[in-house]
Amino acid sequence: MVKRTNKEDSEIQNILFVSQNSEKLNKTTALLLANEKLAFQTQEKDKRAAELILVNLEMAFQDLEKQKRAAELVIVEKELAFQNKEKQKRASELLIANKELAFQNLEKEKRATELIIANKNLVFQNQEKEKRAAELILANKNLVFQNKEKEKRAAELIIANKELAFQNQEKEKRAAELIIANKELAFQNKEKEKRAAELIIANKELAFQNKEKEKRARELIIANKNLENQNEEKEKRAIQLLNAISELNSAEEYQKEYIIGLEKLMFMTSHKLRQPVTNILGISFLLDQSSNSKQEIKDYLEYIKQSAITLDTFTTELTFFIHTLKQKEKN
Repeated sequence: MVKRTNKEDSEIQNILFVSQNSEKLNKTTALLLANEKLAFQTQEKDKRAAELILVNLEMAFQDLEKQKRAAELVIVEKELAFQNKEKQKRASELLIANKELAFQNLEKEKRATELIIANKNLVFQNQEKEKRAAELILANKNLVFQNKEKEKRAAELIIANKELAFQNQEKEKRAAELIIANKELAFQNKEKEKRAAELIIANKELAFQNKEKEKRARELIIANKNLENQNEEKEKRAIQLLNAISELNSAEEYQKEYIIGLEKLMFMTSHKLRQPVTNILGISFLLDQSSNSKQEIKDYLEYIKQSAITLDTFTTELTFFIHTLKQKEKN
C-alpha cells in the first residue's frame, strides 16, 4: 500500500474545499435567479391587476352610460306616446266635429272639404319646407367639399382660413334667420288652430240653435227668420274663413320669397364677394415678397384697384338687394 504525504493530503483537501465552495456559489446564484424571477412575476401580476382594475372601471363607466341612454330612451318613448295620444284625441275630436257638421247641413260638409283642402295645402307646404331644408343640407355638403379643397391648397392656407371663418359666421346668421322663420310659421299654425277652435264653437252654437228650433215648432215663421239670420252669419263666417286662408297663403308666399331671397343672398356673398377678396389677399401676399420690381408693384396695385372697384359694385348691389328684401317685408 502506497502512503500519501502530508502535502498530497493538503492538496486533496484544498480541491475538496474548492469544489464545495463552487457548489455553494452555484446554489447561491440559482437562488438569486429564482428570486429575481419571482420578483419579475410579481411585477407582471401587479401590472395585470392594474390593467384589470382599469378595464373594470371602463366597463362600469360604459354600463353607467348605457343606463343613462336607456333612461333617455324611456323618457323619449313616453313623450312620443303622450304626443300620439294627444294626436289621437285631436283626430277623434275632428272626426266627431266633421260628423256633426255633415249631419247638420250640406254647407257644413263644404266647410269640412275646405278644411281638408287647407290641410293638404299645409302638408304640401311642409313638404316644400323639407325640400328647402334638404337643399340647404346639400349646400352645406358643397361647402364642406370646398373646405377640403382649401385644405389641399397649402399655399393659400391663410386665405382659406379667413374665408372659412367668414362662411361660418354667415351660416350662423342664416341659422338664426331660419329659427326666426320657424317661429313665425309656428305662430301662424297657432293662429290656424285658433280659427279651427272658433269654427268648432260656432258649430256647437249652431247645434244648440237647431235644438231650440225643434222645440219651437209653433214659432215656425220666427224660426225661419232666425235661420235666415243664421245663414247670413254663416256666410259672414265663410267670408272670414276665406279671408283668413288668403292671408295665410300670402304669408306662406312671402315666407317662400324670403327664403329664396336668403338663398340668393348666400349665393351672392359666397361667390361674388369671395373673388375680389381672394384677389386682394393673394396680391397682398405677393406684395409681402421682397423680390418685387416697381413695375410688378404697379401691376399689383392696379389689380387691387380693379378688385376694390368690383367689391364696391357688389356691395352696392348687395345693399340694394337687402333694401328690396326689407321693403317686401314691410309691404
